[in-house]
Order: sequence, then structure tokens, then C-alpha cells
Amino acid sequence: MKYFKDKENTIVALSTPNGLGAIAVIRMSGKDTFSIINKCFKGGKIEKSQKPSVLYGHIYDENIQIDEVVITCFWAPRSYTKEDTVEISCHGSVLIQRKIISLLIQLGARLALPGEYTQRAFLNGRFNLLQAEAVADVIASESEAQLQLALHQLKGGVSNQLKDMRNQLLDFSSLLELELDFGEEDVEFANREQLKTSVYSILNEVNKLSETFQYGNAIKNGISVAIIGPPNVGKSTLLNNLLEEEKAIVSDIAGTTRDVIEDTIVINGILFRFIDTAGIRETDDYVEALGIQRSKQMIAKAQIIIVLYDHSVGKHYIEDIISEIHQSQKPYLLVKNKTDKSSEKMFDNELSISALQHTNVEQLKEQLIELSGTTASPLNVTVSNVRHFEALRESALSLNNVLYGIESGLSLELIAQELRSAIYYIGSITGEITPDDILGNIFSKFCIGK
Repeated sequence: MKYFKDKENTIVALSTPNGLGAIAVIRMSGKDTFSIINKCFKGGKIEKSQKPSVLYGHIYDENIQIDEVVITCFWAPRSYTKEDTVEISCHGSVLIQRKIISLLIQLGARLALPGEYTQRAFLNGRFNLLQAEAVADVIASESEAQLQLALHQLKGGVSNQLKDMRNQLLDFSSLLELELDFGEEDVEFANREQLKTSVYSILNEVNKLSETFQYGNAIKNGISVAIIGPPNVGKSTLLNNLLEEEKAIVSDIAGTTRDVIEDTIVINGILFRFIDTAGIRETDDYVEALGIQRSKQMIAKAQIIIVLYDHSVGKHYIEDIISEIHQSQKPYLLVKNKTDKSSEKMFDNELSISALQHTNVEQLKEQLIELSGTTASPLNVTVSNVRHFEALRESALSLNNVLYGIESGLSLELIAQELRSAIYYIGSITGEITPDDILGNIFSKFCIGK
């Protein structure tokens, strides 16, 4: 089933966030946009123009004035959706917003579904699917690194490279298909050595793109950091210090933190998701035990682990934790807290801090940046989307099969099929070949009005 309704309909939605504000913007797009707005707008004649136009006036429901507005008109194809579009800037009253939207629906529009404006922009050729997904990433950006990565993809950074690779494969695929058509005449249109050279080159590019995913995904989704250790060593104090707010309850009583507490901060443009976990210990308290169990689950999901302890904790206890972390092969930092009470080191590679007095906390942030792997300069193109990564992985598998088929002398039909498969997966990233159910899944995650 297709996710979107008839794309010939004119759609309307609130494009600014729900709630009160100085102004709100209502967007309407589709072939009947201007015939609908002319039925309720009074303040100037709306005439087709080569450039966007701005008009001041009022919205009326028959003879009843709803609001004083400013209307911006965009004529197809010079709009976001490449359709006739108007944006109505009204007062931010929730009641006014509802009245205007209800009126436009009565006059012939329908309420837009999540992501429908961007989906129409994609279908109308404004940008490809990868760029459409980058629009959502731009909106969701919480850090400078996230924003720059999304903007680079929106400009076509990855798309251009994928397009070149796909075109090369299409050229060879067409020659192989031609050979299949003339199979009985024993002719060779596609030079096998040239095909191998090209496939090797494209496979190398695909693998390089895939290798950027770990970096790109970390930038896009943020880097999760679990703060673990025994009770009452200052985990909550450290979290509050990092966040610069009293997020977690701090107490001298062991077992105060009984659940996982999460929040985010930006360090050097990189988003980090910190997780303050319940102190790991044996306990008969049912609620605390549940918190400890949840802590262990969050540790398994974290990308970096901070092992926090103080002078009161036995070294063997920390060594047991380190042993468990080694099994997970995750990067970690050994951090000894409360250096204001004891400066004696327990491990050679530990960082000594005082979360209470903010001693060496900045050094801790620097080590987190280094451990995250985000200090390396990103490549010109970076993959950050799981869907793209999986498609690249599938295309690499097909390309490897093409090479194996050529070198092993397999049938032309099998080689051509694997080549078509590689072309399909690369094309699915940018939307040249994309089933409706995938489109529906992608755009349904957008907010309404975008």
C-alpha cells in the first residue's frame, strides 16, 4: 500500500511548531492553491509571477474576519515542492491556526501527512532521496557537526559519487544485456578486462564509503557514554558537572541513583549522550536491583565507557569491571574521582579528577573527543544513514560476485544478474529505484508541515 494519498490534491499544514508564538506559518501546496486562497484572502490581487510575491491582507470566512496575515506566493516550479505554494504568516494563536487550516480544508485542500511536502519535492525532481533524507537531518541537528554533515549531503556530496558509480555500471550492464540478446552469435561487446578494472575501482569506492559510516553515524546520532562504577563515587556529581545543571540527585547515601539518567551536551561541536547509571553492587533492595540491571543493559549499548571510582574502592573491584569491558572490546576511560581527598594513583593510565571542584573535567572532555574517533578529518563524502550503509554493503557483495563470476568463467546470465543487483542497491540510496513501502517508511518519520 502506498503511504501517500493522491498527490494531485492540494495539501495544507502548519509548518511552524505547535503551540503559542508571535506568528505561525501555514503552508499550502498543490494545483488548486491559488484558487483556494483567492476565496478567503482579501488584500490584493494574486497574479502569476516569475518571482515570489508577498501580499498583506486578511483571511475571511465569508464575511467574518479570522486574522490579519501576510501571504508569500510561490509559483510552480519555483517553490520547495515545485508546485504552486502559499505560506500564510498569521498570529500565533492556536485558535487562529486551527480556524485558518479548517477553512482551507473546507475550500478544497486536505491536511498534509508527515513529510508530504518533502516527498512531493522528491517526486517532482527537486532533489534525490538521499538529499530528501538530509532535509530531516538538518531539522534534527543538535550540534555543529551534525548540521554540517547534513548540509553537505543536502548539497549532493554523496549523491554525486553514487551517480557516477551507477552510470559506469549501467554502461557495462547495457553491453552485457546486448550480448545476451546476441547470445547465439558468440559476440563480445563488453571487454572483460575493462569490466574487471571498473568493477574493482567501484568496489573500492563503495568500501571507502562504507568505512565512513562509523564516523558519520556517530556524528548524526551522537556518541553514547556510560558512566559506571560503585555506588557513591560521584557519578551523579560528574554528570551534573558535565551538563552544568543539577540533573541527577547527589547524596552521600549509597544507591541514591536507582534508574538510568540520560542527557546530552555538545563538546567541540560533537554531540555526546551521557548516561548516569545506578552504582553496581550486590543489593537486596528490589528497586535498586532493577536499576542496576538496567545499568548493565545501557553499558552494553554505550559506545564509550567511563569507569569512575575513588580512593575508597578496592583495586580488584575495578579490575573486574575492566575485565568485563575488555570482553565487549569497547573503548573506556579510567577516571579516579575525589582527588581533593586522595591524590594517590591506582592505575598508571587513569585520569585523576575532582567532579565536585571541577578539577581536570576539561581534560576528561578532551580524552572523550579523542576516544570517539571524531578528531580525524572527515572525507569529502560521509555516510551517516543506516539504510545507505546497508545498501552499500549489499552492492559490495554483488560487485564481489561479479568479479568472481568473470574470473571463474561463470555464465553471462549470472554475471549480468549480479551487476543489475549492484545497480539496484546503489540506485536505491538516491531513489532512482525505490519501492513505495521504503518511501513511506522514510517520509512518515518527518514532521507534519515538512
